[in-house]
Amino acid sequence: MTSSTQAKSYRPFITVASMIEQDGRILFIKETIREKLVLNQPAGHVDEGESILEAVVRETLEETGWQVEPEALVGVYQWISGLSGRSYLRFVIACRPVHHDPSLPLDVPVQSIHWFTPEEADQLRSEFRSPMVDRALDDFLAGQRYPLDGLAYLPELNESRPK
Repeated sequence: MTSSTQAKSYRPFITVASMIEQDGRILFIKETIREKLVLNQPAGHVDEGESILEAVVRETLEETGWQVEPEALVGVYQWISGLSGRSYLRFVIACRPVHHDPSLPLDVPVQSIHWFTPEEADQLRSEFRSPMVDRALDDFLAGQRYPLDGLAYLPELNESRPK
């Protein structure tokens, strides 16, 4: 493997996912990935010019119709897919559900949304999209939470700043 191939394959895709609990149930999506139906948290890529928190609110709305309010960082997870060789860096955010609009279309490739109890989710782990879903669920259920002020968004580059 050449150094340019190593650098390309190592550069991670930055993604977000939301962990949303309501009435003792956790929100999951079913989506079709590589012609296989899998379970995931509402998740997606961070768009250019978008903060981590803006991305998690947008992705959750697009994939579920739920407007959410970020409350805490559950964790940051790094994973390399054995199928694609792609590297992912996922920020998982605990969010409070605010409002659901069932009239909104679900983002492709989402097929449906589901609220599972922790026990139900535990029985479905073999259907999880990746190990990041599994680990984030464990950390969320264990109560792992970090303050959101640890996620600083610095949109303006001030490269002319004196040293």
